[in-house]
Amino acid sequence: MRGFNLDHLQTFADVVRLGSFSAAAARLNLTQPAVSLQVKQLEQKLGLRLIERTGRRVMPTAAGRALLQQAAGIDAAVQAALEAVAQHGRGVTGRVRIGIGATACIHLLPPALSDLRRRFPLLDLAVNTGNTPEILRAVEANDLDLAVVTLPPAGAGARSLGRAFEVTPLLIDEFVAIAPKNHPGLRLPDPATPAALAGLPLIIPEPGGNTRGLIDAWFGAAGLVPKPGMELDSVEAIKQLVGAGLGCSVLPGMALSTPEARRGLALRALRPKLSRQLALVLRRDKALSRGLRETLASLRRLAAKRRP
Repeated sequence: MRGFNLDHLQTFADVVRLGSFSAAAARLNLTQPAVSLQVKQLEQKLGLRLIERTGRRVMPTAAGRALLQQAAGIDAAVQAALEAVAQHGRGVTGRVRIGIGATACIHLLPPALSDLRRRFPLLDLAVNTGNTPEILRAVEANDLDLAVVTLPPAGAGARSLGRAFEVTPLLIDEFVAIAPKNHPGLRLPDPATPAALAGLPLIIPEPGGNTRGLIDAWFGAAGLVPKPGMELDSVEAIKQLVGAGLGCSVLPGMALSTPEARRGLALRALRPKLSRQLALVLRRDKALSRGLRETLASLRRLAAKRRP
């Protein structure tokens, strides 16, 4: 281990996972020559070639693949060692990287982050938003420590969920129908049904995400296919357009949980009911630092307060 540079190991792993030196340089905020030099120095230290070019991408050699398989374990061991030392000092230190959907980031996460920052000012909290499949890929690659996602995931995430991840249900989020308040042409019955909504101009999330999939299935169970006039990737933008009188929508109730979030909108329960399951997801082999344990505990406490 003498002279073995862990930063060089991380650089090598990023080059392989991202498929190029330039992408790794951008992620690490380094120049491309600096990234190339770090990988070269690692190869020289080990006396083996770790990377080869295949067309426009770089690929690991057999030795590189063997090293990459051990990289996550090395990182976990280092983090555990740092955590053991930090416990002899003051407070909780280290870094926790959280992946979460945009709606939960806005309407669920802030109280937990505020609680953690107040109790552990030295804990570095990093938050990345995205859709469920890309967040799960980042957790699997150890680029994120923890995910808060909607179940079930689609695509490759669904196939590897049980094998690669530890999944803990967090809370149930019921959907509601929304319409502009006091708009004579866009009035919804209470509760709102698929048939009632299908006859109105709809503004709903764009295809491809879990939220849209759940909405389509809700209409489909009634033998209907939603025909939206607008499809957006932002729940907050949908709320604004509905409030402006441009249509109606079906959205997760979490996005409408405060008076400010409901301003200018009329809410209706759905019949039949529609909900989504949010869950905490980690790699099964993830080493739980004290900072990560405290983050998980804070999210669980917050979810418990939101349950009816």
